Amino acid sequence: MTQIKYPTIAFADDGSSAVADAVTPQAGHGNGAAPADGSQPHQLVIVGSGPAGLTAAIYAARANLKPIVIAGYAPGGQLMLTSDVENYPGFPDGIQGPELMDLFRRQAERFGATFMDVDLDRVDFGKKPFSLWAGDQEVTSHSVIVATGASALWLGLDNETRLRGRGVSACATCDGFFFRGKKVAVVGGGDTALEEATFLTRFATDVVIVHRRDAFRGSKIMQTRAMDNPKITFALNKEVADVLGEDVVNGIRLRDTVTGEESNLETDGVFLAIGYRPNTEAFKEWLTVDEKGYLVVRDETRSDVDGVFIAGDVHDHRYRQAVTAAADGCKAAIDAERWLESQGITQGATAAAW
Repeated sequence: MTQIKYPTIAFADDGSSAVADAVTPQAGHGNGAAPADGSQPHQLVIVGSGPAGLTAAIYAARANLKPIVIAGYAPGGQLMLTSDVENYPGFPDGIQGPELMDLFRRQAERFGATFMDVDLDRVDFGKKPFSLWAGDQEVTSHSVIVATGASALWLGLDNETRLRGRGVSACATCDGFFFRGKKVAVVGGGDTALEEATFLTRFATDVVIVHRRDAFRGSKIMQTRAMDNPKITFALNKEVADVLGEDVVNGIRLRDTVTGEESNLETDGVFLAIGYRPNTEAFKEWLTVDEKGYLVVRDETRSDVDGVFIAGDVHDHRYRQAVTAAADGCKAAIDAERWLESQGITQGATAAAW
């Protein structure tokens, strides 16, 4: 997998160096209180650098909002863990996930977006302008787009990590096509595992669902669909002890959760379907989350805090696709720009940039 190294913005200890000034462009017609250090709040800060965050950055930069993107120490989102992407429009021969994210970022930078390759630590949405802390630097902004995504849960095995994108996947919709005519295993016992196993039968000849218990947690209808599918078999009371293979996956080692006995299962692919964790920790004090921990969206992209918008997988646990996340980023940027204009913070002329 291609690893893309992005430059990291460094700040002086007192926050007053020329480098700090370079990533703190003056906001346009701000009407909020200025930060204590005398600098003006930004018009927009985007948190997250996956398809949602980067698309928001492209649209916002073209609208002359001079967005700051808090990209994280590992920028690019889940597509940085994906090798071949063949279902994103505009790339008939496919594209590597990291390369696609690099193109997104370069396009945002071309129009004036500025990146901070540090993790977000905390926020204060209780006053305006909003405050965000990242890499020991406080950033203030009139508006914020939260596009921090969701992280797939993994088993934590060394070979699982080593073989990601080479037979190990957490997205059947993204990667199922590559296993046409092959045998795959799906790990999990909820609706996601049952749904992904059923989906994979469109391509694979054999699908084995591996579950550490003797009964599924998924809904009865999903269980029935899986059990009635002749391509699906089950390995119950089994957990994955290791992923096998040198350059690509060629099997998994299973451990019986009752007896402890181990056995090998030949398979060309392993799909993890044990859940996702939305990256919402920094926002839970301020924004509403649903029963699964995802942020709640009102009116397409709005949060419960006026001026804070939401985009991508941090709220979307239904589709979780790059193209839908990008669409969310577009909508959030447009909504943020229109909100800023309604507050008298930007000039209406910027709308022509869309």
